Amino acid sequence: MELKSDPKVAAVFENYPKQVKGQMLQLRELVLKTASMIDEPIELEETLKWSEPSYLTKYGSTVRMDWKKKNPDQFAIYFKCTSKLVSTFRILYKDKFKFENNRAIVFKLKEKLPVKELQHCIALALTYHKVKHLPMLGT
Repeated sequence: MELKSDPKVAAVFENYPKQVKGQMLQLRELVLKTASMIDEPIELEETLKWSEPSYLTKYGSTVRMDWKKKNPDQFAIYFKCTSKLVSTFRILYKDKFKFENNRAIVFKLKEKLPVKELQHCIALALTYHKVKHLPMLGT
């Protein structure tokens, strides 16, 4: 995997409150690790969209993440709401995740991330345009 990172992203992570920063960095590392495990070489772009850390690939759907002051005890990973991603995740992992409509998986700050299941969701997003035509995104 080749990572192209906008330096402005690091500043966003640095500015998260102390109690949030560790979880957000863990989520970032999970995205990077997942991208590196995809079978074919990919170029991952780390940038800001709506001032939030975002990850893009040539054949994928944008993955964003953020913590918001209005919900200080949670953070989320966001997916394109018009895609089949969150609706598929809802079927696969309805007992593992809390969802926000068709756009996000939401986590409590103090909860442990379900790494294996979350990596699967991230991998599907990063390769979405290759699997979107398959039933259940090929899972």
